[in-house]
Amino acid sequence: MPTKKEIEQKINELIQDYYKIKDYEFIPGETKIPLQYPTYGAEEVIETLESLLSTWVTMGKKVKAFEKIFSEYIGVKFATMVHSGSSANLLALSVLSSPTLSNRIKPGDEIITPSTTWITTVYPIVNINAVPVIVDVDKDTFNINIEQIQKAITKKTKAIMPVHLLGNPCGIKAITEIAEKHNLFVIEDACEAHGAIVDGKKVGSFGDLNTFSFFFSHHITTIEGGMVNTDNEDYFELCKSMRVFGWIRDLKNKDDIMNKHKNVDPRFLFSTLGYNLRPTEIQGAIGIHQIKKLEGFIKLRRENAKYWIKRFNEYSDYITTQEERPGTRHVWFGFPLTVNKNAPFTREELVRYLEERKIETRPIQVPNIVDQPSINLFKHRVVSELVNSKFIASNSFWFANHQNVGKEEREFIADTICNFIESKVR
Repeated sequence: MPTKKEIEQKINELIQDYYKIKDYEFIPGETKIPLQYPTYGAEEVIETLESLLSTWVTMGKKVKAFEKIFSEYIGVKFATMVHSGSSANLLALSVLSSPTLSNRIKPGDEIITPSTTWITTVYPIVNINAVPVIVDVDKDTFNINIEQIQKAITKKTKAIMPVHLLGNPCGIKAITEIAEKHNLFVIEDACEAHGAIVDGKKVGSFGDLNTFSFFFSHHITTIEGGMVNTDNEDYFELCKSMRVFGWIRDLKNKDDIMNKHKNVDPRFLFSTLGYNLRPTEIQGAIGIHQIKKLEGFIKLRRENAKYWIKRFNEYSDYITTQEERPGTRHVWFGFPLTVNKNAPFTREELVRYLEERKIETRPIQVPNIVDQPSINLFKHRVVSELVNSKFIASNSFWFANHQNVGKEEREFIADTICNFIESKVR
């Protein structure tokens, strides 16, 4: 009878053979081009299987390895993995509102954030009993408007939480300058912007705390998962503790705490408030292989975007594409399009045409958060009329741009959109 090691080796060989078999053939108009496609392969499956067979499936050495690799990639000192990007936002804000900080975010304090975003950028602000201050975005980048930030600041303002939406870096340097001037925290939501760059520095390294998501649809995935980055060791210590109930187990000063509380079993000693936001070892196992593939995925996305921008340039009277701004690297979570006001067709007509031809589309995340019924459930403040967010909500959408959108797929998408426009303007 074979040993367990021999069986495991045979299984690994079969997994490698399985992923060598191509089961995908693109037939234009018949094969769906989905918004997401699995980014993992044999390496990730074998690594997760090793964790499962070892029975070490809760947070352990593979999570720590991924945290180290990811922090080095982004260019920060510390990274704390959690089980989702939404949890990363919650943890980051919870750290900055911790009673252990002297200059913390307190109940009723205001946090400025964009109106075009994902819903869990805003909800964690409410979860810590702060007040979201909703400001408009730039119509071309979909990112928070710098002038609107300045108008929104009051004596109650405590932080700015910008978003690098759809992989397009926001004006983060200007934002950090405003924050320094007014003594405000910055929490970067880089959940859709893995590898995006501003002036040679990766996003997710500018703020006091910075967040990423590794959900299934993102540039790289751990199926579910998130990360909180920081250069501040005190915040890092809080992140580690608050991620796991407020436990002292991973803290650098745990011995000091234990000595002060000798009457408490040190295995179950809690020094602060906290949650259970732990990732699994399986998520870490996937992450340590995914990060190696990220730059290759980004290269493909950028090549696709460059092609589409060139193809659609002749129709600039009718549709608008995003451009990569000087000094930045856009990583194109998806490819957004905006139907201009004077176009002889609507966004709905174009989207319907694409969907009928198996090209999946989506609105621009939550294009205007004040349209959501949940906005009435919490205190908030809205700055200006949100003209650009309203325009984006009615005129913009995005379609797939991932590692499985190759030459055939990108050409078919471009041909389909160009044919549609030609049929409307002839």
